[in-house]
Amino acid sequence: MSASGGTKAIVAALGANLAIAVSKFVAFAFSGSSSMLAEGVHSLADSGNQALLLIGGKKAQREATPQHPFGYGRERYIYAFLVSIVLFSVGGMFAVYEGYEKIKHPHDIEHWYWPVGVLVFAIIAEGFSFRTAIKESNALRGTHSWSQFIRRAKAPELPVVLLEDFGALIGLVLALGGVGLALLTGDGIWDGIGTVCIGVLLILIALVLAAETKSLLLGEAAGTDEVKKIEDAIVDGDTVTGIIHMRTLHLGPEELLIAAKIAVQHDDTAAEVASAIDAAEFRIRAAVPIARVIYLEPDIYSEAKAAKGPDPEATPGGPAQSHT
Repeated sequence: MSASGGTKAIVAALGANLAIAVSKFVAFAFSGSSSMLAEGVHSLADSGNQALLLIGGKKAQREATPQHPFGYGRERYIYAFLVSIVLFSVGGMFAVYEGYEKIKHPHDIEHWYWPVGVLVFAIIAEGFSFRTAIKESNALRGTHSWSQFIRRAKAPELPVVLLEDFGALIGLVLALGGVGLALLTGDGIWDGIGTVCIGVLLILIALVLAAETKSLLLGEAAGTDEVKKIEDAIVDGDTVTGIIHMRTLHLGPEELLIAAKIAVQHDDTAAEVASAIDAAEFRIRAAVPIARVIYLEPDIYSEAKAAKGPDPEATPGGPAQSHT
């Protein structure tokens, strides 16, 4: 997923949310609607989230250092995880609390045209932001469904913006429903109920984002298509006759680490093996440009060893060795 595509969607969402946040707070000041206050805080939190994503993208571009030899690509995952925390606490929990208070102490909505007008404006602005995020995502998701795209995307920005904008649009509909029912029935409790529903929605979206970004932070392998391209690129059928085992790891959205033990001919010279490894690395980078760090270890293929299966003691996450 390109950083430029993500940045375009983030900037569009940031501009829309700042304008919406101001209009919602103005509507709250004139109407006293708790839905407007919750939605205003929601838009303000979203604006802060988009700022966090931009900061994370900027920090991720730093050059590698001796202390961080694989670079700072995962900064984007860290800031995306912070977004889920902000959305949960500032957006979701605040809305639930505000809605609960409004249900306990309901009051009439004053100057109803303010919240209604702002909600209509907000739906249009959020729709523009959501359309931009969809357009940028469509260029990358291919034949995957939206749920698959969000689960499999290695760059966090577009999934975050998509879920935020989707949640914002649903929240605006809930707020409009709460305000509308409060005006029709003359009972301000409906405004509070709409606010609670907004809070629950934001909490659910925050949990989904947290789960996805946690997986990225822990380290995800390359996608199935990329793995197949790497395997095809490594084996040349001459010096490199096969792959004994291979591991891949995303160091960042656009940085991939590849470590593989490759089978070579038992009578090849060291110079021939070294030349074959260089050629394999060149083919890998041509097939998968995001392959930045490649470690290939030559070995002699043994049918007897292969028949025993992988060694769990040598596998990351396998049983710990006992020390006596």
